Amino acid sequence: MWPESVQRVSSFLGEAGVDARVQEFPGGTPTADAAARAVGCALAQIVKSLVFVCDGVYVLALVPGDERADEAKVAAAAGARRARVARAPEVENATGFAPGAVAPFPQRAVARTVMDRTFLQHAVVWIGAGSPAHMAAIAPADLQRLANARLFDLTTRG
Repeated sequence: MWPESVQRVSSFLGEAGVDARVQEFPGGTPTADAAARAVGCALAQIVKSLVFVCDGVYVLALVPGDERADEAKVAAAAGARRARVARAPEVENATGFAPGAVAPFPQRAVARTVMDRTFLQHAVVWIGAGSPAHMAAIAPADLQRLANARLFDLTTRG
């Protein structure tokens, strides 16, 4: 039996009727590098689900594992003046998931989700699925639709 947070993601995917499979990786996937090695994909196919506080509201930014989120770009995408990375309690409050286990859906208190447009060049990307040891493969178009995400350039190389 999976943890409740993983069940929540799995149920959401099932109800949405998308072709996505949640998998458990006993060794864990604590970093984007570890996740890419575990699932056997390019680092650019790993979706980092990052929570920002933008002018007082929670924004979820979906960025590739091989790049860094640019706070100014995230703020602009959210229509905000400023963005900062959310603290651990804020991440849990915003998403219902612990830091390091954030899935892009379902969300609790996220006002807006933004997604880096480079994901669309891949047939499949991998998202966190509610625990540091669970991930799901999903088509980027399904990710965008289910997360209700708008596409932007959100990263800075590095």
